Amino acid sequence: MSIRSGLGSGLGYDMRQAHARIVELATLAPSVRNSQPWHWVSDGESLDLRADRSRVLRAGDEDGRMLTLSCGAGLDHALVAARALGFEVEAHRFPRSDDPDLLARLRLHPGVVPATATADLQALTDRRTDRRRFTSWPVSFDQLQDLAAVASARGATAIPVVDLADRVRIDLLLGRAGDRQARAQARLGARGFRSPFADTPYVAPDRDLEPADGLLVLGGPPDADGPATWLRVGEALSALWLEATRAGLSIVPLSVVCEVAETRAVLQHEVLGGLMTPQTLVRVGWQAIGRPRRTPRRPLDDVLDLRSPGA
Repeated sequence: MSIRSGLGSGLGYDMRQAHARIVELATLAPSVRNSQPWHWVSDGESLDLRADRSRVLRAGDEDGRMLTLSCGAGLDHALVAARALGFEVEAHRFPRSDDPDLLARLRLHPGVVPATATADLQALTDRRTDRRRFTSWPVSFDQLQDLAAVASARGATAIPVVDLADRVRIDLLLGRAGDRQARAQARLGARGFRSPFADTPYVAPDRDLEPADGLLVLGGPPDADGPATWLRVGEALSALWLEATRAGLSIVPLSVVCEVAETRAVLQHEVLGGLMTPQTLVRVGWQAIGRPRRTPRRPLDDVLDLRSPGA
């Protein structure tokens, strides 16, 4: 379906068809190691987002931190898609205390197509994880602040890192965390889930931070480190990434430092001074002309269950 043909007022849709289109766009969201750990369920009335625990990365994500953060990115993509398609959305996060894998429940109502609809849908389809070397053109502090404000509007804390000493420490922490995870994966062997769509190794030498690279840390309050925060940070990551895409900027996630408890603690207390609980980092820069191919996505039938009402 083209972007233009996807637009509507929300009035002429079969709701199950609308849910399928929204999930199709939501699956374009980024996820840790491209694991795509989401499962959507539609009964024609509500659209549920569930965590797919079979896709947890056991080398570094035993508690489901990155799984939940990835699902948060998918949730924000779904909300952007639904509103661009002409729906108002009720979003209830963690609607059932007895079902922690039910991360969100969405209900759609007829609305109006916003003026930004075409641009929003274009950003969803254009977004990529482009790990090529950035150009040497610097990202300004004002641009980093603008992206941080977008993340903050989704309920996360976002801090630009510009101090040279802090950036050097983070670069060292990235290497240390990558080594820890590589050893953990080697110990687990086949028992550690690896996505067939995995996009890159943990850390590669040519991923070192360059002076022109922008760097942002995303997280939550110092005393908040649980699924609700992880989900919100994932939503903020999506919003930040879509805004960067609209501005022509490229984002590369550097989550490995927050996936290892030791390096996450050093980042929180020795680099950030305890101001926040870090959940992920992103590198921001300008990319050469041209976008890479999108990493493969799971088939829609694999991530969406269409059920009868009350089933």
